[in-house]
Amino acid sequence: MTIVLGFEGSANKIGVGIVQDGKVLSNPRRTYITPPGQGFLPSDTARHHRSCILEVLKEALEEANLQAREIDCVAYTKGPGMGAPLLSVAIVARTVAQLWKKPLLGVNHCIGHIEMGRLITGAVNPTVLYVSGGNTQVIAYSEHRYRIFGETIDIAVGNCLDRASRGAGLHAGGGGAYFSRRAAGKTFVELPYTVKGMDVSFSGILSHTEGLYGPTYLQGLISS
Repeated sequence: MTIVLGFEGSANKIGVGIVQDGKVLSNPRRTYITPPGQGFLPSDTARHHRSCILEVLKEALEEANLQAREIDCVAYTKGPGMGAPLLSVAIVARTVAQLWKKPLLGVNHCIGHIEMGRLITGAVNPTVLYVSGGNTQVIAYSEHRYRIFGETIDIAVGNCLDRASRGAGLHAGGGGAYFSRRAAGKTFVELPYTVKGMDVSFSGILSHTEGLYGPTYLQGLISS
């Protein structure tokens, strides 16, 4: 049996999870929340992570009912993500690995999400549409590694929604839920986007929306 302690802090959420042979034993988290209409800056996010990461680590061990000596490996998010938060968490992970004399493993953020999905769903060899705040990619496993077959050439879908929602006076990241709800109600607005082979471009959606309708229209559409 292998027990791995993992640190994740690539954006505004800091988490420490413990997994034993595919079974999640604990996964406490803290989220850095900014005032409405504001995004989270890397320096402030890193400060938040540093202030609570040891507390979250303690919670993870207590929830899993484990001692440091029972951990076999320490893992941490190596990237991609926001530089300052990543660095602050990596320093703690490396320090813990050295103090506990455990091997240290850097994990690719995107692959971590994919493997988590494979673990939960039981998918054997999936083709993945990876969509997040900073990434929009079509990924599949080929020749012993994950490969990107198509991706956004400018901004990710999540970033596009965040920026549109901030323009409409919503909390950063909160606009996605409103847009999804309106789409479920079949309230559609025709917007341009570009497809180049397997790659896509979403910046036209954002600029066209802001230029044609403006924040006032967006706010009215979302609130209705």
